[in-house]
Amino acid sequence: MKCIIIDDEKMARVITSTLCNQISDLIVVEEFSNAIQAIKFLNENSVDLIFLDIHMPDFNGLDFIKTLKDPPKIILTTSDPQFAIEAFEYDFIIDYLLKPLELTRFKKAIDKAERKSITKASTTSKTTKESDNDFYVNIDRRLIKIDLPSIYLIEAKGDYINIKTEDKNYTVHSTLKKIEEKLPESLFLKVHRSYIINIKKIIDIEDNSVLIKRDVVPVSRSKRPELMKRLDLL
Repeated sequence: MKCIIIDDEKMARVITSTLCNQISDLIVVEEFSNAIQAIKFLNENSVDLIFLDIHMPDFNGLDFIKTLKDPPKIILTTSDPQFAIEAFEYDFIIDYLLKPLELTRFKKAIDKAERKSITKASTTSKTTKESDNDFYVNIDRRLIKIDLPSIYLIEAKGDYINIKTEDKNYTVHSTLKKIEEKLPESLFLKVHRSYIINIKKIIDIEDNSVLIKRDVVPVSRSKRPELMKRLDLL
C-alpha cells in the first residue's frame, strides 16, 4: 500500500515513517508538515492510506478530511482521542493511534487497513467487516469499543439507537441504517424498521416476533422469509 504521513511535528513523522518501514507491504511516498501541502499532492496523486495527525495549527485534520472528494483509507494519529471523535464518524477512518505510537498497535491498524482493501476488491456491496470483532461508538465525547458478538439487539429511538450487549447498554446518537453498514451480515439482520438482531442470540420464534434475552422483538412480514432462510444456515 502506498501511504503518506501528515503531521506538523517532525519527530512524529520520523516515528511513523520508521514504523512504516517495518511493514513490508507499506511504502511511504511522501511526508507533509501541514494539510495544505498534502491537499496539493493528492490533487495530482493517489494513495491507498493516510496517517493523519488531527491536532495541527491553522488547518487541522478535521478540516483536511472535509476537503477529500474521493478519500483513501485514513489512520488517525493523535495525543488526545477527543480530537478523533468527530472524524471517526466517517466510514473511511480505519483506526486511530494514540501517541507515542508503538509497533504492536501499529501493526493491528495496518491489518485493519489491509482487510478493508480486500473487502473493497472482492465485492461492490456494502462493507460488512466480517473480519472485525469490534467497532467504536461516540458516547459523551468518548470513543467506546464494543465487542460485536456481544451485541444481541439494536433498537432505533428517534435520533438515537440503543445498543444492547451481554454486559451493558449503550445509547448512541446515530441511525439504524448507519450502524447496519458496520455489522457483519453473518451475525445480524434487520427484522423491523426499528430493530436489528443478532440471529445467534435468538431464543424463540413465535408468529411475527422473536425472543432475545428478555426482549420480544417484532418481525415485519417482509423480513420474516429472510429470517427463516438465515436460520436454516445455523
